[in-house]
Amino acid sequence: MAGPTAADADKGAEVGTAAPWYRSKAPARPKLRALAVATATSIVALVVLVAVGQLLGQTILIPSLAATMALVAGGSSLPMAQPRNVIGGQLVSAVVAFVVLAIAGSSVWAAAVAGGLALGVMLLLRVSHSPATATVVIVVLEKPEIVRFLALLLLGTVILVAVGAVSARANRTTYPLYWW
Repeated sequence: MAGPTAADADKGAEVGTAAPWYRSKAPARPKLRALAVATATSIVALVVLVAVGQLLGQTILIPSLAATMALVAGGSSLPMAQPRNVIGGQLVSAVVAFVVLAIAGSSVWAAAVAGGLALGVMLLLRVSHSPATATVVIVVLEKPEIVRFLALLLLGTVILVAVGAVSARANRTTYPLYWW
């Protein structure tokens, strides 16, 4: 069989490419069981947040915790989904947000700065968790009461990690890969 020709080189064809340009390089779809367990885990965890919030008369289900659950259920092997990052990243970011709120007040400008600062602090402390940058925006713009918010955030993240760990056992997978 003949190798590539000069005409192939002129067309920009690469030798040894596995798939045409129009085929996705995205990972394969998860197996049905893994998909079902991740979906059920997310539903259960978020409903538990709502139920606990109702019992306490407080909102625990905030958008950034829904994003956290997506990482825990759908990407449990990622560093950002490990308990250290989930709990630590959320709490560190919230503290940064409260500091910025105290210094700069509540504005979209302060929220933007707080988001960047939170990422820097998370990276420094090795607890990066991308949904936590959304928590920063929520804190700076909504101005919640600090102790109550931090306590509810801690409770919410612990619930998500616990549901993720129970789900992993049901799915015969390992989560967390490490705690600290």
